[in-house]
Amino acid sequence: MTAPDAKADLHFYLQSVRDALLWKLEGLSEYDARRPLTPTGTNLLGLVKHVAGVEFGYLGDTFGRPSGEPLPWVDEGAEPNADMWVTADESREQIVGLYHRAWAHADATIAALPLDTVGTVPWWPSHRAEVTLHHAVVRVIADTQRHAGHADIVRELIDGAVGMRVDNVAVPSGDASYWEAHRSRLERAARDADRARPVVPGP
Repeated sequence: MTAPDAKADLHFYLQSVRDALLWKLEGLSEYDARRPLTPTGTNLLGLVKHVAGVEFGYLGDTFGRPSGEPLPWVDEGAEPNADMWVTADESREQIVGLYHRAWAHADATIAALPLDTVGTVPWWPSHRAEVTLHHAVVRVIADTQRHAGHADIVRELIDGAVGMRVDNVAVPSGDASYWEAHRSRLERAARDADRARPVVPGP
């Protein structure tokens, strides 16, 4: 067993989820990469745009290492949710390129600073704005993992494609008839449970 290396462990899981999120864009049209698939507008390219800003903020600005990248959608006064969707004038290449630059900037911060370095999150209340680099990296991993999960569902709704990453889909193999039968079984189980356990009125 090798000696523990906290930075290497954190970076491995951060990079793994970065790659997984971008993989969800592969093979899609401009429309499918951008179209909203939930009532609140969740869409694949918007998720990438959002997490790029998260990395620039938590692993850049928080530690006095601004990137210099213009991010008007997160500036004060920007419209709500402006970082969660991509305008027709913003290309997929621009957003993916921005995310790659966010990786590089964040990775440089992780490499340059000890994990116990204390930074200040500019947009948090002052009484709890101080965080360590270790905390910030864990937060970015958690946020990106959450949005990668959103991307899993959105991509499946678009064309049925599933999986964690290109070399490990992490789901059982099965054709369309297998999955339809599986889904039907789950639907029956849900209906049976609902009939067997009526809702008890609250107080």
